[in-house]
Amino acid sequence: MKEGRRQPLDEPGLPDEALRELIAEADTGRRQPAGWQGWVLTLLALAWSLFQLWYASPLPFLLDVGIFNDTEARSIHLAFAIALAFLAYPALKRSPRDHVPLFDWGLALAGMACAGYIAFFYRELSTRPGLPSPMDMTAAVVGLALLLEAARRSLGWPLTLLALIFLGYVFLGPYMPDAIAHRGASLAKGMSHFWLTTEGVFGVALGVSTSFIFLFVLFGAMLETAGAGGYFIAAAISLLGRFRGGPAKAAVVASASTGIISGSSIANVVTTGTFTIPLMKRVGYPPKKAAAVEVAASVDGQIMPPVMGAAAFLMTEYVGIPYIEVLKHAFLPAVLSYLGLFYLVHLEAVRHGIEGLPARTLTPWQQRLLRAVMAFAGIVILAGVVVWGLGWIKALWPQGSFFVVSVLMFFLYLALVRLAARMPPLPFDDPKAEITELPEARKTIPAGLHYLLPVAMLIWNLMVERLSPGLAAFWALTYLIFIILTQRPLYAFFRAEGCYGASLAEGLRDLWMAMVGGARNMVPIAIATASAGIIVGTVTLTGIGLVLTEVIEMLAGGNLLLLLLLVALICMILGMGLPTTANYIVVSTLMAPVVVEVGGQNGLVVPLIAVHMFVFYFGLMADVTPPVGLASYAAAGIARTDPIAVGVQAFVYSIRTAILPFMFLFNTQLLLIGVESWTGLVLTVAAGVTAMMAFVAAMQGWFFARNRWWEAGLLLLVAFTLLRPGFWMDRLVPPYTEVPAVELERVVTSLPAGASLRLFVEGVNLEGAEVRRGVILPLGEPSENARDRLRSVGIRVMPLGDRWQIVGVEFGSLAAKFGLEPGLSISHVELPNPDRPAKEWLYLPAWAAMLALMGWQRRRPQPSR
Repeated sequence: MKEGRRQPLDEPGLPDEALRELIAEADTGRRQPAGWQGWVLTLLALAWSLFQLWYASPLPFLLDVGIFNDTEARSIHLAFAIALAFLAYPALKRSPRDHVPLFDWGLALAGMACAGYIAFFYRELSTRPGLPSPMDMTAAVVGLALLLEAARRSLGWPLTLLALIFLGYVFLGPYMPDAIAHRGASLAKGMSHFWLTTEGVFGVALGVSTSFIFLFVLFGAMLETAGAGGYFIAAAISLLGRFRGGPAKAAVVASASTGIISGSSIANVVTTGTFTIPLMKRVGYPPKKAAAVEVAASVDGQIMPPVMGAAAFLMTEYVGIPYIEVLKHAFLPAVLSYLGLFYLVHLEAVRHGIEGLPARTLTPWQQRLLRAVMAFAGIVILAGVVVWGLGWIKALWPQGSFFVVSVLMFFLYLALVRLAARMPPLPFDDPKAEITELPEARKTIPAGLHYLLPVAMLIWNLMVERLSPGLAAFWALTYLIFIILTQRPLYAFFRAEGCYGASLAEGLRDLWMAMVGGARNMVPIAIATASAGIIVGTVTLTGIGLVLTEVIEMLAGGNLLLLLLLVALICMILGMGLPTTANYIVVSTLMAPVVVEVGGQNGLVVPLIAVHMFVFYFGLMADVTPPVGLASYAAAGIARTDPIAVGVQAFVYSIRTAILPFMFLFNTQLLLIGVESWTGLVLTVAAGVTAMMAFVAAMQGWFFARNRWWEAGLLLLVAFTLLRPGFWMDRLVPPYTEVPAVELERVVTSLPAGASLRLFVEGVNLEGAEVRRGVILPLGEPSENARDRLRSVGIRVMPLGDRWQIVGVEFGSLAAKFGLEPGLSISHVELPNPDRPAKEWLYLPAWAAMLALMGWQRRRPQPSR
C-alpha cells in the first residue's frame, strides 16, 4: 500500500475483549470470577486500597490507633499482593477463568498468613534475631515458595527462574566454580536473611512499593476512571489534528499526558492507541508506522514526570535523594525524547505528503501555533503556574499555605465544572465511529480542565510544600476522591437535570471501580519488588556483587563506553523477561557500582543518579524490542499488522531515547546537574532541542529535503556536539585542575552552600578489594570547620601524611550511598579549571552548521512526490 494515500477509517483489529485480556494478562490478572468469589476478590482489593490510604494518611497518629511501622506495613502489603495473585492469576493456561479453584483459595490463605507473619509476630521476632524457631522456619520456607509461585503466575517464568538461580547459589556456594565459590549458608541462616529481616524480600524495594508506588498507581487508576484519559486524547486531537500528520502528533501528546496517570506501557498503548492508531491510518500512515508511533510514545510515558514508572520511586532510596530531585533530573531528557518523537512524525508526514484531519473552521496560523505549544508544553505550563503563579502563597502564609491552596482549589474546581457543564460531551467516546472532521478546541478543552487540578495539587505538594511522595500522593488522592464523588452531581446541578442521588451513586461506583482496579494493577509490581528482594538479599549475603563486578570490568577492559554498552545489553536482555521494576532493581544493584568504579578509573566522576537513570531507560526499551515487547503486540493488534514489524519500527523510532542515557552520563547538564543560572538553563534546553531535531533528521534521512550521506553525517556531528560539547573542549583544555589532598580543608570551607565536592579515593575496601573511584559529594551549609561540614554528610576524616584518611562513614548517609568506606584515603580533589572557556561556545559552530544546511536544502529543487 502506498504510504501517502488516505485510507478509510476502519475498526481496530483486535476486539475489545481481546484488548482487555491483553491488559489483564500483563497488569490486572486474567481471572474474573462471578458470584460470591468475585465479591471476595473485589473486597480484598478494596481492603488493600483502604489499608494503603490509612497507612499513608496522618490519621493513625492523630487518633493514636492503627499505627504500623515500616516492616509491619511491608508485611501486610505483601500479604494482600500474594493473596490477590493466587485469586486473580490462573496457574495454567487451561485453568478456569470464571471461578477460583479450592486449591488456589488454600494457596491464597497460606500465602497471606506467611507474608503477614512478620506483622503478627513482630515483637516476638525482634527478641530472637538470627535464631529462628521452627514456626519461623516453616513460615519462611512456605512463604518463599508461595512468593515464587505468585511471581510465576503474575510475571511469568523469567523472574522466578532468576530468583531460583540466586537462591541455589546461596545454598550451593561451596560447590560452585572457584571464581564464584563461597562458604554457603545453612537453611536457617538463609531463610532468616530472606524472610525474617529487611535484607531480602521485605527490603528497600518492597518498602518503596508500600510507601510510594501503590499510592501513585491508585492515583493513576482514579484519574483514568474519572475521565482524564479520554479528555487528554480528545484535547490533543482537537489541538493538533489539523497539522501535517496531526493524529500522530496527537498520539505523542496524548500518550505523554496519559503517561502521567498510567505506569503501564501496554495500558497506555490500548488507552490512547484505540483512538489514535485508526486516525493515523486514516490520514495516510501505514499500519506498521502508526502502531510504532503509538508504542514509542506510550513507552516513554514512564519517563515523564510527575508520575513516572515504579522504578523511579526506588531511586529515591537507592540514590538517597528526594523524589523531587529525581523529577528534576528526569524532566529534560523526557521532554527531549517526546520532542524528538513529535518532530519524527512531522518528518514522516512531510516525506509522504500526509495531511491532517479536516477542520470545521479555518484559524490563523498564530492561533494554531499557540495551540501546538500549549498542547506539547501543557504539563510544563501547569507546573510553572503552580510553582511560580501560586508560590507566593507559601511565602505569605508559610504555615497555612496548604489550607489556603486547598480552599482555592475547591472554588476553582466548582468554576471549572460549571464551565465543563456548558460544553457538549467529549468526542471519541467510540473508537470505531467514523470521524469526518476535527472537533473544535474551544469546546473540547474546557470540558475537562478540572482533571488537571489533582495533578496541580500533586505538583504543589511535591515542589512547594516539599512533602514526602507518599504524603503528597495521599492529599492528591483525597482531592481526586472528592472530584470523583462530586463531578456527576455537579454536572446534574449546573445542567438542571436533577437526579442527584443517581449521580452520586454513579460517583460511588466509579470510586469503587478505581480503588479495586488500582489494587489489582499493583499485584505484579508488589510481587516483582518482593521477588527482586531475593536477588538483592543474595548479593548482600554472599558478596556475589563483587565477583560480578570483577567479571564485567574484565570484559569491558576498563573501557567505560564498552561497559555502558554491556550494561545496556544486559538491561534489554533481562527486560525481555522481567518487568521494568525488577529489571531496574537487579541491574542497578549489580551494575551501578561497576559503572561508578570504571568511571573513576577513567578520570570521570559519574553521578549515581545518572547511572540509575541509565539503567531505568534501557529497562524500558524491552517493552519495544522484539520479539517479546508486549506494547508492540498490543499496538499491532489494534493496527491489524505484524507485531514483529511493529517492534522493529518502534525500536528504530526509539533510538532517539536510547542515545540520551549515553549523553547525560557524560554531560550531566542534561539532567540539570550543575545548571546554576537561567542563562545556563536556556542554553542547555536550546542545545538539547536542536540536537534532538538534528539527530532525528539524520535518522529519518530528511531535514528540509532528502539527506545526502554527508548531510546526514553533518547532522549527527551537530547533534553530538550539542549534546556533549565537553568532548571537544576537553581535548583543547582540561575541565578540572587537580588539587592535592593536603588542601582538602581549604577547598571544603571555600565551597558555597549547596555545592558539590569532587573527590577521588583509593585503597582497600572492607571486602579486601582494591578501590579507586571518583565521587561527587553534595555538601550542606558552609562551615568554617571543614571536618564539621564533611561530618554533616556522613563522613569523618583525619590527616595521614599528604592524604586524608576516611575513619568513619555514617550508616545510611549520602557518603555511604556513594560508596565511601572507612579505610579509604582521599588522594586528591578537583576544582573547575578557571582558564577553560565555557564549553557552550561550541554551540555556535554547531548551530551555524545546522542553519547553513537548512538554507542549502531549502534552495534545493524538490522532486515531485
